[in-house]
Amino acid sequence: MTFQTIKVTLDGAVASIELHRPDKANAIDLTMWHEFREAMRWLDETAEARVAIISGAGRHFTAGIDLALLAGLHDMAKNDCAGRMGEKLRRIILDLQDTLSSIEQCRKPVIAAIHGACVGGGIDMITACDLRYCSADAYFSVKEIDVGLTADLGTLQRLPRLVGEGMARELAYTGRRMTGAEAHATHFVNQCYTSQTEMMTAVQSLAGVIASKSPLAMRGTKEMISYTRDHSIADGLNYVATWNAAMLFSSDLEEAMLSAREGRPPTYPD
Repeated sequence: MTFQTIKVTLDGAVASIELHRPDKANAIDLTMWHEFREAMRWLDETAEARVAIISGAGRHFTAGIDLALLAGLHDMAKNDCAGRMGEKLRRIILDLQDTLSSIEQCRKPVIAAIHGACVGGGIDMITACDLRYCSADAYFSVKEIDVGLTADLGTLQRLPRLVGEGMARELAYTGRRMTGAEAHATHFVNQCYTSQTEMMTAVQSLAGVIASKSPLAMRGTKEMISYTRDHSIADGLNYVATWNAAMLFSSDLEEAMLSAREGRPPTYPD
């Protein structure tokens, strides 16, 4: 796929989605916002793509939402009626939220590989990812508080579930930088690597492992973990029973058992 602000490639079963405005520290403008959602739809619909890695070009992962986009929201929602203006602004915000929720809604696992700055909207983005890894030079900041905003695209809803409510409140109230090492210590990222090169090598290896598994089982596993996060254990058990009642007896299960008997790696259809 060809975009203006991101680069999408597919190497075997591993898709790479690179934020590509390096001269602007990959600040997320309106074009990138729309293109990112299209990329996530492509990932979900492309059978050959089994897992994706999101990264940033240049020195930083992303500086967050482009300030020009924030400045333009007033004009985008402008209306002589204050109520109608508020309604329109709400719909714009909901649409921006949907773009990042498309990461969770995508059936394929999505891995964030973070180096340099990950600020504001970048936190919204990576909290929606399945897995997060960073290099030692990475830093994270819920920056909205410093520009007079309440973060509204997912950070305040997802971050507490990852690092705990107390730490999430501290980061959101202060806007301070959290280092890569601290991000690992608080379980915000799965691992912090000494360099970007080491991180990308490890993440690509991990993506390869994920891509080698049963695609149908992987999609079900993501669905179940996401569902259980927002529901009771009883609800989750009921849902997975219903899921497996429909999906259990698959060609993937047959291949897994056959390959085990034959002592070879399994080969699954997309």
